[in-house]
Amino acid sequence: MTFNELLRVVGSKNIAIKIDSRQVKASDVFVAIPGTNCDGHDFIDKAIQNGAKFIVSEKPFEVKGVTVIQVEDSPEAAAVLAQAAKGNPASKLTNLAVTGTNGKTTVTFLVRCCIQTAGEKCGLIGTVIYDTGTGSSESSLTTPDCLTIAEAQEQMVEGRAKFMVIEASSHALSQNRLARINFKAAAFTNLTGDHLDYHKTEKEYLAAKTVLFDKLSAEATAVLNRESAQSEIIAGKTKAKKLWYAIDVPADLIAHIESMDITGTTFVLEYAGKKEKITTPLLGRYNISNHLAAAGLCIGAGLDLKTIARGLSQLKAVPGRLEKIEWGGDFSVLVDFAHTDDALKNVLSTLKPLCKGRLCVVFGCGGNRDRTKRPRMAKVAEELADLIFVTSDNPRKEEPAAIIGEIVMGFNNPAADNIRVDVDRKKTIEKALRTARKDDIVVIAGKGHENYQIIGEQKFEFSDRQVACEYLAKLK
Repeated sequence: MTFNELLRVVGSKNIAIKIDSRQVKASDVFVAIPGTNCDGHDFIDKAIQNGAKFIVSEKPFEVKGVTVIQVEDSPEAAAVLAQAAKGNPASKLTNLAVTGTNGKTTVTFLVRCCIQTAGEKCGLIGTVIYDTGTGSSESSLTTPDCLTIAEAQEQMVEGRAKFMVIEASSHALSQNRLARINFKAAAFTNLTGDHLDYHKTEKEYLAAKTVLFDKLSAEATAVLNRESAQSEIIAGKTKAKKLWYAIDVPADLIAHIESMDITGTTFVLEYAGKKEKITTPLLGRYNISNHLAAAGLCIGAGLDLKTIARGLSQLKAVPGRLEKIEWGGDFSVLVDFAHTDDALKNVLSTLKPLCKGRLCVVFGCGGNRDRTKRPRMAKVAEELADLIFVTSDNPRKEEPAAIIGEIVMGFNNPAADNIRVDVDRKKTIEKALRTARKDDIVVIAGKGHENYQIIGEQKFEFSDRQVACEYLAKLK
C-alpha cells in the first residue's frame, strides 16, 4: 500500500490516527514520530501489540499482518492523515497564525474579538485556551499536536465557525505540527532571548519561526513588524504579500499613540489612507504593536478597518497579560506572564512612567528551561524596579535555590536593601503586597494565567491571581 492509498482509506472509513503507542487500539494507524525526548519508532512493537493495523514510519520495518508505509517526513504524514480522518476541516476555515517570542496570546485574543465584532465565529488555539466555538478547554501546549488541532478544527466547523486563529510556537513549527494547513495570513511579533535550551542558537530559533512564512502561498499575507530586525530575514523567505506594521514610523499599517495611563491607551490606527481611533485598557507600546499585528491578520482575512477598530476597542483583558486585580485599595496589583528579560523589560518600562509611588516586581525563572535569561532578568529588574522580590516560578526538576542563585548573579549588588529573596512563591507574593504603599504598583510576573506550579514532576494548584486576591481581601 502507498501513502496515498492509505490516505484514501482513512478518508473513507472510520480509522483513527495515533502518535502515542499507548493510545493505539485495534485497526488504528500508528505514525512513528521522532521526538525531543523519545522516538516513536522505538514503540512500533508496542503499537502492534495494542492492535495497530497500519504503521507509518520513516524507517523500514517488516511484520506479518501489519501494513507498513515508509515516508520521508512522518510528522507531516501524521498531519495529512489527521486532516483526512476528520474530513479536512482546515480547508473549510480561514486559518490565521501568529508567531514570535512575545505577544502571541494577546494577538489571538484581539483577532478573535475583531472577527466576532464582524458577526462571525472564530476558533482559537493558544497558550491559555483551546476555544472551538462549541466549547473551550484549558490548553496543554501553546500549539498542540496535529491530531488535537484537526479534532479542534472539526469542532469549529461543526459549530459553524469560519475562522481559526492559532499561536504557532517555535517548537511546533520545528516539529511540523502545522503541516498542510493553508494559512490565509500569518503574523510575526518579535524574536528575543528564549528557548535556547531547545533551539541552541538564535539562528536556529529564527529558522523555526521562518518555517511558517516559508510555507505561505503567494495569495497569503505575511504581517511583519517593521521594528523587528528579523522581519527582513523572514520577508526574504516568503512568497506571500507583505504587510508591514509599526508605531509612528513609515509602514503599511501604523499606530499613532495619543495617550496612555494606568487605565488604558488611546491610539489612531492608519491604513490605506484611512484612520480609526482605538481606546483599549491594554497598556504599553508593545501591546500597541500587538494590536497592529492583530489588525494586520484581520486585514489579511478580509475585514475592513472600521470593524477592526471596533473589535480592538472591545477587548477588555487578556488572562494573565498585565491583568489588573480590582480590589479597591490605594495601590495597584497586576499579574503578567512575562518570563523573559525582554518581556519583563516591556512590562516594567511601560509601568515606570505611570507609577506615582514605587514600582515593585515579583519574579522567578522556570527550571529545565533556558538558563541564559536568568541573570538578564535580574539586570532588567534592577534597572527599572524600586523593590524586587525574587522567588520560585516552576522549578520543575531543578533545585529552586539553585535557580534563584543564577538569577541573583545578574544583580550588581545582590545584597541591596531593595532586593528580597525567598523560594516560597506564596509567601513572597504576600510579602510584596504587605510591603506596598499608597500609589505603588506591584507586578507579579512569570506565570500569568497559569493555575499550577510544577515542582519536581508534580503539578500543584497555584494561581498568582488567587493568592493575591485572597491576601488583598484581608487588607480591605
